Amino acid sequence: MAASQAHQLWIIEAIGLKLAASASHIDSPNASLTLGQRLYAALRESIQSGALAPGSQLPASRRLAAALGIGRNTVLGAVERLVAEGFLRAQPGSGVFVAEWQPPPPAPRGGSDVLPPLSARGTRILDFERTLSGRHSAFAPGVPALDRFPRERWQRLLRRHQQRAPTAWFDYQSQGGVSALREVLCDYLQLSRSVRCHPGQILITQGAQQGFELVARLLADVGDTLWMEEPGYGGAQSCFVSAGLALEPVPVDAEGMNVAALAADTPAPRLIYVTPSHQYPCGVTLPLSRRMALLALARHHRAWIIEDDYDSEFRYASAPIASLQGLIEEAPVIYVGTFSKVLYPGLRLGYLVLPEALVEPFRRANARLHREGQYLVQAALADFIGEGHFARHVAQMRECYRQRQAALREALAPAVARGLVLSAGQAGMHLVARLDTLDEERTLVEQAAAADILLSPLSQYYLRAPVQAGLVLGYAGATPAEIARAGGWLARRWLALHGAD
Repeated sequence: MAASQAHQLWIIEAIGLKLAASASHIDSPNASLTLGQRLYAALRESIQSGALAPGSQLPASRRLAAALGIGRNTVLGAVERLVAEGFLRAQPGSGVFVAEWQPPPPAPRGGSDVLPPLSARGTRILDFERTLSGRHSAFAPGVPALDRFPRERWQRLLRRHQQRAPTAWFDYQSQGGVSALREVLCDYLQLSRSVRCHPGQILITQGAQQGFELVARLLADVGDTLWMEEPGYGGAQSCFVSAGLALEPVPVDAEGMNVAALAADTPAPRLIYVTPSHQYPCGVTLPLSRRMALLALARHHRAWIIEDDYDSEFRYASAPIASLQGLIEEAPVIYVGTFSKVLYPGLRLGYLVLPEALVEPFRRANARLHREGQYLVQAALADFIGEGHFARHVAQMRECYRQRQAALREALAPAVARGLVLSAGQAGMHLVARLDTLDEERTLVEQAAAADILLSPLSQYYLRAPVQAGLVLGYAGATPAEIARAGGWLARRWLALHGAD
């Protein structure tokens, strides 16, 4: 028998064995494939492994089909696919041959080391994941009472708009959001937050994070300085780092951001990020004197203030605080809001209130960079607000969170009686427990994880040392039973660390 004929017999035998193996082993990754797909996989694997060397001639399709007991069209389909991908080459009048190709060299041990690394900016962004909660229970910060959201009413509104939505809403959009939503949102912001605006100044975004990104990219260049509260919100920190900004921490004291504490040689800001109504995570409120000083400072430096008003609706001792944006006419402020806390995070809707001069460039940039969408959901939200469901839900959640905060304080009362310091909790969805040392913070976090309790270390909200040890204790998204269990555990562990019974 000629060598070439023997070689083709070996090819037929090898392919037949691979097909039989893939059909007989249930756990084989090819077990669920069609016969043609399994033949293609067997041929390709043989080529890539080197069993079929470059230049080797395949048996004729009729011969291969007859030997394997399959249809010729099945063989032709697999071969044509491999020819199209470049693994085989068809030579008219001569047959089909394995193409000349050079596989990449095998990766050395620890092969991930040879992959291109993340950028320095990418690596730093991942550092902020430490403040991101992966579980929604006690004590996950920033999670609302998902069990109390009026889902049936919300679903009815969604169905209403799904049935009558204009065809245009299924296309790309660039209007800045559904006009009905911007109108009712404008009324709400004017009445409850004293925001100076008209509907045309509102840009609907896919959450506050997208709003931060737009502001950073359109109003600052890589390397520009942004003043950031210290400690501050990790989500905003990561957005600004991803835009290549230089973050300058500004200390937060009992009255919020304290720009007077900055050194004289601190770089001038291009942007200033602040949570004046309820500082995150410390929970303090920026007083009027500091608000006016901050506005004057922004005008002096020709800087923009980013006012993040993320959970201002939930105040328990007074009415919501008026916005920084509404204090003066033509304030250099971009007001950022979101429905993630007041409704539910998966909604992914937020908004910017922009000065007139910025409306058109922001609308165009948002349409170009992110595309607008969810017009059905936006229309349903407009009805949810316009028909009064939103106001009722906020009032109900305010009372719910008041009760859940009280439950947390009750659970922690034994530790508080022995010296554990909690934040005032006049607003918001979390409390801060101050700790004496970072070792104490680390020990509690580790022991809580072993007990299936989530504790967020306060130290991780800082950009630079020195940091304050503590715990950010979210209570809004946990049931009273969960709060009692987790709070009781924390009180007992804190007392044990401090040598008390």
